[in-house]
Amino acid sequence: MTITFNKSEQFKNAKEKLTTALSNAESTESEQAEAFQNYFDALQNEVVNSVRSQVNDEMLDRSILQQRGQNVLTSEETKFFNAVVVDGGFNDDSILPVTTQERIFEDLITEHPLLSALGLQDLGAVTRFIYSDPTKAYAWGPLFGEIKGQINAAFREEQIGQMKLTAFAAIPNDMVELGPMWVERYVRTVLVESYSVGLEFGFVNGGGPSVNQPIGLIKDVAENGAVSDKASSGTLTFAPSEKGEIVAGELYNVIKKLSTDTNDKSRKVLNRIVMVVNPVDAIGVQARNTIQTANGQWIMALPYNIQPVECEEVPVGKAIFFVRGEYLAAIAGGYKLKKFDQTLAIEDATLYTIKQFANGKPKDNKAALVYDLDIDFTPTA
Repeated sequence: MTITFNKSEQFKNAKEKLTTALSNAESTESEQAEAFQNYFDALQNEVVNSVRSQVNDEMLDRSILQQRGQNVLTSEETKFFNAVVVDGGFNDDSILPVTTQERIFEDLITEHPLLSALGLQDLGAVTRFIYSDPTKAYAWGPLFGEIKGQINAAFREEQIGQMKLTAFAAIPNDMVELGPMWVERYVRTVLVESYSVGLEFGFVNGGGPSVNQPIGLIKDVAENGAVSDKASSGTLTFAPSEKGEIVAGELYNVIKKLSTDTNDKSRKVLNRIVMVVNPVDAIGVQARNTIQTANGQWIMALPYNIQPVECEEVPVGKAIFFVRGEYLAAIAGGYKLKKFDQTLAIEDATLYTIKQFANGKPKDNKAALVYDLDIDFTPTA
């Protein structure tokens, strides 16, 4: 269980400005660095205040915490974070315990639906994996004849360690004195929040290897490897109609386009389509697809079992549709820390960089499509 902290307007504004700076191709390196700094300062303040409040409010008895489903460390985690307390901080090249890394991953996919829908994989210490093309992994031939076909062509290797995602954790020195449980919870909360922003930005807007980022859902890849923004595949209105023909028709066209890859080979897409929109547009989509049942309950459902997901990294006025399993998203390697004890000495805190390998890319340019939204709420006479 990570720390529950109130995301103030200051924190939300800092996060929004960070996303804007990263998305703007004209923003300078210093502007991006300043946006990062403001975001992490706001994040640190929110979490620190929440920790202090929870320390005062909760009993630290392990058995009671366990009964309440609160954070209880394993023996390995206790040993690791006790050493952190004794040493007054993490040592250079410290690697978080495996069980802590697993809980970070669980928190990521539990608290951030887009990462779960993308099928984010945690490869642990492995930084490469092999996946197969099922359309090439077989060959017909005569009985007792030699094996036909180029089976090797069915398998491809992907390198995850090409991209490095670095989070910054500024740990107040007095935080260490609260004990190993709170140090672990603090670090895990900061990592989940920081990595979720970095991963979602990369998986949605990433500009590709040329800028040391994943290839985002809204990007196309040319034959020469150049990455560019996807052209809009159309406009969705979700306009009301007596029998819902407009919504059903608009989304039918989306599914039809996704049902073939870039080589016009058909693929199964029913029950595998995810729609990602900005929270600003999510209200409009929800309103246009919410009905009241006979017993007075309001329910929201999209045709063809399309799963709606909110993500702040999606541009306002846009909707992304992608096919589950057609985007490769993975993190790998241990969470390795590096200490900078002089950077924030005047603030009585220690800055750590926490490094993790990550990468993402669509299997082809039709794994995801981008649509414009034109949802009108002008009342009719």
